[in-house]
Amino acid sequence: MTRFSLLDLVPVVEGGTVAQSLANAADLARHAETLGFQRYWVAEHHGMRGIASAATAVVIAHIAAATSRIRVGAGGIMLPNHAPLVIAEQFGTLDALFPGRIDLGLGRAPGSDQRVARAMRRTLETDPNAFPQDVMELQSYFADDGRTGIAATPGAGANVPLWILGSSTFGAQLAAALGLPYAFASHFAPDALDAALAIYRRDFRPSAQLDRPYAMAGFNVFAAETDAEAELLASSQQQSFVALRTGNPRQLPPPVEGYRAGLGVQGASILDHVLQCSAVGSPATVARQTAAFIERTGVDEVMIASAIYDHDARKRSLAITAEVMSGLTVPA
Repeated sequence: MTRFSLLDLVPVVEGGTVAQSLANAADLARHAETLGFQRYWVAEHHGMRGIASAATAVVIAHIAAATSRIRVGAGGIMLPNHAPLVIAEQFGTLDALFPGRIDLGLGRAPGSDQRVARAMRRTLETDPNAFPQDVMELQSYFADDGRTGIAATPGAGANVPLWILGSSTFGAQLAAALGLPYAFASHFAPDALDAALAIYRRDFRPSAQLDRPYAMAGFNVFAAETDAEAELLASSQQQSFVALRTGNPRQLPPPVEGYRAGLGVQGASILDHVLQCSAVGSPATVARQTAAFIERTGVDEVMIASAIYDHDARKRSLAITAEVMSGLTVPA
């Protein structure tokens, strides 16, 4: 069976609060754990009113404390925003608190706009070697190999698997060269998915962490008892994507009946592109669409994304997703 996991941006719904979003995240993580999800990841974003996971390491601690078995991690930390030593200390602390359960996915995007980047004291480094160098520096802190001349405390000797995240072939090349697992952000940036996976598998070099390629891909799932109900649930995230891509980011809005059908050409084009890797519908529909995605990609793990306005409906969607995934086998 293909492994399945959950990416949660900890959405703040319209009319809701950050406190409620964080409480929902803990409840959703407990639910995912009982359903057999492999891992629960949150992602670093800044300056967005609709996302409550900016202090990513703190949110990971909150989620891990609410659960007991499921792996918890970052999908991801935007490493150019931080000194590698700080991330080694943060995730070394998490590993000490929750041993054997912490993942660290690393990305090179800012997770913000230029104004927020400046507020974070980021210089918007353009050197293509900066991100690989930062990843290797972080590896050195965890390995405690003395190459940096600094012992990360906490961090030295921590058992924190690193992942490379990406939405282009750059991340695939780096993950292959370093022998690390690779996660592609096809749930919102599907264009280079097939090329990136091919490059990663072709060029992979075994490492101390991983002896063969291990690939994950993001996939949106909105599941309900009927196709019509699922389409309604999906309209909240559809509205958010259109708002974001047109320069008007917002909190997660309530669902709207017939939203997609009422969009103009520009909005419909945005959704047709950004949500190519999605399953929306009843259990049978979701099973068919998910199976097609796994057959196409051959990924070892599917990272489910689904921002749903109603918390109970989101939990039900995850339960249907888990039932669907339990019936699917890894492609040959």
